[in-house]
Amino acid sequence: MSETVLLAREFLRSPLRTASLIPSSSRLVERLVAAVPERGEPVVVELGPGTGPATAAIQHKLAGRGRHIAVELNERLAAHLVERFPGAETVAESAWELPRILADRGLGAADVVVSSLPWSAFTGPQGQSLVPAIASVLSETGVYTQFTYTFAHWAPPSRHRLAQLRRAFEEVVASGTVYRNLPPALVYSARRPRVPVCQPAPPAAPIANRTAS
Repeated sequence: MSETVLLAREFLRSPLRTASLIPSSSRLVERLVAAVPERGEPVVVELGPGTGPATAAIQHKLAGRGRHIAVELNERLAAHLVERFPGAETVAESAWELPRILADRGLGAADVVVSSLPWSAFTGPQGQSLVPAIASVLSETGVYTQFTYTFAHWAPPSRHRLAQLRRAFEEVVASGTVYRNLPPALVYSARRPRVPVCQPAPPAAPIANRTAS
């Protein structure tokens, strides 16, 4: 089964939990993962990777360095990621559990959080806490990137999400529109979290690639 068909099938099953009918374009992915360092041993967290277009780009940039935690709520998509990307640590859980997910792996702070989560993930009682939770796990120099579709940029949900970002981060910058994506999209980059950063957890041995429920 092709990745486009797989993503479309999961979108039709649960459109509120799957961001798009088709995978993100290479141009959009390039902007989404631009903050991933090309040196050192960074901790990179990916939220809502879907079929893995950004996962592939992150793995390419890391080239075996650091840690790459991919958090995908959809168990079928998570299983696909495990098979395709053995170098990433795929977790079939909710992004709202991010602080615990990192703590379970002995990781107190992330250097980069890359998110392809749909806007619906940021709504409701749990959704209100998601951006602060992301900010809380970033290092002081960490970066959080999130894409959104241009057509919805000025819709109330998108404006609400942007307000959440500005409350949680000192700097929020929007990229130009990526027209070579269907639909056209842009990427928010947020830096300097306003909330306290989680304290580093005691070191732990790397966990083998698996899905977790």
